[in-house]
Amino acid sequence: MGVENPNAIEHQNVPQAHQGLHDFLYSSDDEHTVTATSAPISEQTTKTPIAVSTWFEEVGDIKVAGVYAVLDQHNHPQYIGYSRNVSLSLKSHVTQHGEDICAQVKVQPFKFPKRAEMEQLRDEWIAALPSPPPGNAGGGEWAGTVRDAAVQAMSAEERQIHEEKKAKLQKAMALGIAQTEKPQPPSETERHEDLKSAINDDNWSEVIREQTLETRSE
Repeated sequence: MGVENPNAIEHQNVPQAHQGLHDFLYSSDDEHTVTATSAPISEQTTKTPIAVSTWFEEVGDIKVAGVYAVLDQHNHPQYIGYSRNVSLSLKSHVTQHGEDICAQVKVQPFKFPKRAEMEQLRDEWIAALPSPPPGNAGGGEWAGTVRDAAVQAMSAEERQIHEEKKAKLQKAMALGIAQTEKPQPPSETERHEDLKSAINDDNWSEVIREQTLETRSE
């Protein structure tokens, strides 16, 4: 009989190359000594999970871009994503999945966010885990863009207003396209030139076309 691995299952079979990222995602408060710092939390890499409520209290409405990992109340990763507004994305996750699932968060801020770089770091975090978090395993149940997050974070009344405005905008855009494509009758100058050309060249096709357009537009 082999020796039983004393580590929890999420700490087993982690590739050596991913050990650092794995430790970052799973480390807890009692595994690190917190060093005092004057930098605001919005500019710090959260080395240990912090409560989502604490993030909201510290960051407020500050727009922070970065890669983030959402963990449940048992410190298990539920979703790893990136956003140009982490707070807004977190609010949408809490609204959609509840405070027990979205209990803690770790964030790597990007002062100069680039999509490719944030996607790469997100993928590295996911690869460092034994298996993808539930939110990254497919299904599209977690808002992946700031626009999706904004809609998810709306109340029922706000969402209804949003949908009504979107429907009106789509209708106005469709009407504008239809009006743009509608043929316009020729001007008086164009009519005169076409009539002159018809008399000189004995070609009345353009005059007939203009009269047809006028009839359709009435």
